[in-house]
Amino acid sequence: MLKQTKYQKVVLVGDGSVGSSYALLMMQQPVMDELVIVDIAKDHSAGDAIDLEDTQLWGQPKWVHAGTYADAKDADLVVITAGVPRKPGESRLDLVSKNLKILKSIVSPVVESGFDGIFLVAANPVDILTAATQKLSGFPTNRVLGTGTSLDTVRLRVALGKQLGVAPQTLNVNVIGEHGDTQFAAYSHAMVGHEKLLDVARSKGLSLADLQATEAGARKKGGQIIGLKGATFYGVATCLARITRAILGNEDTVLPVGAYLDGEYGVKDLYLGTPALINAQGVARVLPLDLTAEERGKMLDSAAAMKQVLDDAMAVN
Repeated sequence: MLKQTKYQKVVLVGDGSVGSSYALLMMQQPVMDELVIVDIAKDHSAGDAIDLEDTQLWGQPKWVHAGTYADAKDADLVVITAGVPRKPGESRLDLVSKNLKILKSIVSPVVESGFDGIFLVAANPVDILTAATQKLSGFPTNRVLGTGTSLDTVRLRVALGKQLGVAPQTLNVNVIGEHGDTQFAAYSHAMVGHEKLLDVARSKGLSLADLQATEAGARKKGGQIIGLKGATFYGVATCLARITRAILGNEDTVLPVGAYLDGEYGVKDLYLGTPALINAQGVARVLPLDLTAEERGKMLDSAAAMKQVLDDAMAVN
């Protein structure tokens, strides 16, 4: 339920394919009154802003303009999409060193502006960069979150919808853990409407192995898209817009995001994908799933992989 009652301002840092797709989507949203676009390519962000102005007649009237980090002073939300994109054959984790340097150059001036809102991170590797944003900013953990496994969850639901012959909106299944190779679907909690997904699958002659094969295909979808067109952006931009709407609209809705874990799943001091309650506080509460022993093992493996990369990255940078 939309609860917006005040002027809402978003600063978008990064006007590449993801950022510009997100900006276009946000121009259609009932939340947000002002969008400021910040990018090192200043002419490009200025051009995007005046181009986006022309979406208002059949969209939602808003003030959109190019700006600087100083504009974050009175913003409600800073969305970070800036970074070097993943190249064909490159993993998200290969991007750590390059994008951590870029992140530092963003977070410091944003905080120095007097910003006191919420950071939402989409740059990859998103789990590492979300954690780094919190450590660099010193913000409370609930006011720093990432897209996490939101896109992975979307991709799995779309794929399972095709496989089961149902609309993806009827599926309640979450991909959790790393936004990357160690992610996994929590099938023990998966539902199709009011029925267990595993029961629905069995009724259609599908085994757990069949579902896991679909999951593996969904996990590789990002690489497939990058191989075909060079980058992925529509899906993650839509996830960003959905999370933004939940924050600015103070929705109290449950979404899969990259949230700080402080003992949930047996994991501490890490950001990983999990369902969480999202509202104007950012992450109001992590809602951990009651995993099976096998799933708990997968979550701990994912956490261990992320902790090693984060520790190494922060030590070097």
